[in-house]
Amino acid sequence: MRKKYLLLISICLSALSVTGQERWTLRQCIDYALENNIQIRKSRVSEELGEVSLKQDKAALLPSLSFATSQSVGYRPFEENTAIVQNGQVTNTSKKVTESGSYGLNASWTLWNGGINQKNIEAQKLQNQITELGTQQSEQSLQEQIAQLYVQILYSTEAKKVNEQLAQTAKKQYERGQEMQRQGQMSKADVAQLEAQWKSAEFDIVSTETQIQNYKRQLKALLELDISSPFDVAGNVPSDEQVLSPIPSAQSIYEQALATRPEIRSAELSIDAANMNIDIARRGYYPNIGLSASAGDSHYSASPNGVGKQMKQNVNLSGGVNVSVPIFDNRRNRSAVEQAKLQKLNSELDLQDKKNALSSTIENYWLNANSYQQRFLSAKAKVESAETSYELLDAQFRNGLKNIVELRQGYDNLISAKQDVLQSKYMTLLNMQLLKFYGGDIIDM
Repeated sequence: MRKKYLLLISICLSALSVTGQERWTLRQCIDYALENNIQIRKSRVSEELGEVSLKQDKAALLPSLSFATSQSVGYRPFEENTAIVQNGQVTNTSKKVTESGSYGLNASWTLWNGGINQKNIEAQKLQNQITELGTQQSEQSLQEQIAQLYVQILYSTEAKKVNEQLAQTAKKQYERGQEMQRQGQMSKADVAQLEAQWKSAEFDIVSTETQIQNYKRQLKALLELDISSPFDVAGNVPSDEQVLSPIPSAQSIYEQALATRPEIRSAELSIDAANMNIDIARRGYYPNIGLSASAGDSHYSASPNGVGKQMKQNVNLSGGVNVSVPIFDNRRNRSAVEQAKLQKLNSELDLQDKKNALSSTIENYWLNANSYQQRFLSAKAKVESAETSYELLDAQFRNGLKNIVELRQGYDNLISAKQDVLQSKYMTLLNMQLLKFYGGDIIDM
């Protein structure tokens, strides 16, 4: 009986863990995405491919060795006597079916090809660094996307709460309007407007909830969570102190970003790689020097000697030095040098373009942070004024001193003011976090 109770409790706990929503902090979202996002994992695979290519370039400095063999059978149904030349020897045979085999061991070693092999190793190391920086750039871009969606979820969640409060007020006003209509103090048309205001507030709640679910869907996609995975955010409402904290200067953030951002470092390394490619292309004019050696053997069934004796007699060893000097190569080397120079120019332009884009992004975050911070201060004052005005309007409306048009105008002003406070609060926090992130800090709220 005890085992049955334990089993029942275990099943219930399992069900709760599956159906209950898991709440994620922003930092948990970022850490999980960096480990599981498919695009990031693909970038890491590219890094591993670069390491394989580097090993291959290093192996090009070593000699190569290969073995080859062939076995063949010949059939001459109409010849009575055949003379076969093999390894400089003539063998006469009357056999219609003959078998032969050859064996070869070949080795080669490039002693000098203008130093291209060594330069290829250096170039691949640079490319591996660029690939690694590309992964870091993807990781930072992913963190930005997650932070933006996370803040949108927090903002929309708070906006929904505001809409729910306003919907409750609108419902009470509608009920008060019905009572006043029964008393003959309000027309049916005015009551219909109050009902429309209440239904509009409820529609805003549904619309905001749809936005929240859509933001969560996008965030789950970045986390590689499927439709069956429970998900919710655990962020707290930011305090006024957080929103009103000092904003760092755009110039200081830009200077820090130039030294730390992976896209800038990657563009700088691309220029180094272009210089390396120019050097490699120029070395195509140099001569190539290499060594080669081979060992061969064979046997033939028509020979009067046995296989063992044939293999001993037919051993053939050779070695040599190979020198290749380019004289006329149909402009291949010259074109390679020119293309490498143009690629360097393109890399230099790309670096300047990324610096300009970085400057614009940082300035945009700084302007947004300052703008939303100032809007937050003014919006807070506006809310206080709108709340006082609306409370007065509501009281006067209940006593029949204000009409429905004035009440709805006050209601709209209050909604607008509260939404401005929420938007400016969360957008200030988001832009401040992203600004500091570009300066080298981590994103956390």
